[in-house]
Amino acid sequence: MKRRDVIKNLAILPLSGSFLSVDAFSATTGGPLTPGENIYQSIGVDPVINCVGTYTIIGGSVERPEVVAAMHSASGFFVQYDELAFGVGRRLAELTGAEWGMVSAGCAAGIKHVTAACVTGGNPEKLIRIPELAGFDKTEVVIPASSRNVYDHSIRNIGVKIITVATMEELANALNSRTAMIYLMAGSETLPGEKFALESIAAIANPKGIPILIDAAAEDLTIPNVHLKQGAAIVAYSGGKALCGPQCAGLLLGRKDLLMSAWQASSPHHGPGRDNKVGKEEMMGMLAAVESWVTRDHGEKMRTWHNYLETISKKVLTLDGVKTTINEPQGLSNHSPSLTITWNPDKFNINGPAVAEELASNKPRIAVHSNYLDDSGNTSVTVASGQMQPGNDVVVAERLLGILSRKHEKPKEMSAASVNISGRWDVDIEFYSSRSQHTFFLEQDGNWIKGSHNGDFSMRDIVGTVEGDQVKLSSSDRHIADNILFLFSGTASGDAISGQIYMGEYINAKFKATRHNQKVVRRAIKFPKGQPLSS
Repeated sequence: MKRRDVIKNLAILPLSGSFLSVDAFSATTGGPLTPGENIYQSIGVDPVINCVGTYTIIGGSVERPEVVAAMHSASGFFVQYDELAFGVGRRLAELTGAEWGMVSAGCAAGIKHVTAACVTGGNPEKLIRIPELAGFDKTEVVIPASSRNVYDHSIRNIGVKIITVATMEELANALNSRTAMIYLMAGSETLPGEKFALESIAAIANPKGIPILIDAAAEDLTIPNVHLKQGAAIVAYSGGKALCGPQCAGLLLGRKDLLMSAWQASSPHHGPGRDNKVGKEEMMGMLAAVESWVTRDHGEKMRTWHNYLETISKKVLTLDGVKTTINEPQGLSNHSPSLTITWNPDKFNINGPAVAEELASNKPRIAVHSNYLDDSGNTSVTVASGQMQPGNDVVVAERLLGILSRKHEKPKEMSAASVNISGRWDVDIEFYSSRSQHTFFLEQDGNWIKGSHNGDFSMRDIVGTVEGDQVKLSSSDRHIADNILFLFSGTASGDAISGQIYMGEYINAKFKATRHNQKVVRRAIKFPKGQPLSS
């Protein structure tokens, strides 16, 4: 799965499939912290078997033993951070063949620091003025539309103006004396011969002295580095993904002058990057992850991942009507195999999302991807093995077999609506520490709802259903690099609807909608015969 596809799934992970009470986060079901295998359970938190990949929201990746050992050793001493950064930078250069290396507090933090470096040129007098860029020479960052994503907040946080381009011609025309850098997300469109091939962009940008930053967060590390060879100035990786380093670390490789300026824009130095602190433990752990990467048997790693999938496939194929397909990884991003398990939902009376929901909601909790229906009318779940741990395959196989072999009742037809919610509604939304006033304009046709949702800043379409007095509505506040899901579930009674809002990766909210009571003043409306003589 490419990183861009991962981004699309951020708001629809199976773990988020069921509604979680707004008050659930304050529940106290655990006890004192007890280190050991049950450390999370000791405070009332259930761990998850990861069959989806390196998602930060469930912990990214499991650190390599070498990483844990390095971080533990580093924790017992004091060290001057600049000296440490220079030592780590030199060693990363030796290991990777890059000119220099730097460890940041995650990939996104690294992108922020590089942007600051490109804007300031390493000048501290400019650095401490960020995000106020008045008087700066470099104030713009050019990004192809296909590379705009939720992570480019790291760039925007510096205060630059984002120039979004749709073609290579637009990109070339956008470059000028104010261009601080070009940002690209590694993917199919940046490959040689593609629309925004890195090599083609470098041929335009490098003669102008405009650096290219490429975001390869979830990719396998290549040595020599493929992106630097194609003309990138800096390439950024996540520590908590393929490298299995510290979750709170990122890896930057490339030009020494830019990375020295990026380090200056990072903690422990003051300025706009102080809030992205990387510790001595993460710095040494990230270095250990790279040391391990260059010596690791990646072929054996891939064989282990395939064995996990074979275990699961053999178990579920004992069920008549189930088919499996092993998907080999394509490209460098999220480079691990996966297993798609397919069946006819009419035969089993359960679909992929429902299976994923059951796996995520019951112990041991398991996160898988799912698909409601494909073009053939079949449904599926997909198991990614890249972050599975020894023994997980047996547990996952048994759970899937148990769910699919169990008799499920045929889904019931929708019950008739007992309420009519057509009209305008004034909606009070209660977040954790604030309230907002929204408006619904709804049109009901039996069980089905369509209309408009006027939020804090935009008007968007809304759709939904009504069964009895139960109302479910869905809208999405979409932007070029962001998407906020609003999924309302409530009970209608008279002129009121109340319930909660599921917001994907964000914490649930509450809502109460009241039917708008328009005061009607009956008066004749006269249409003027001419233009006004005064105003």
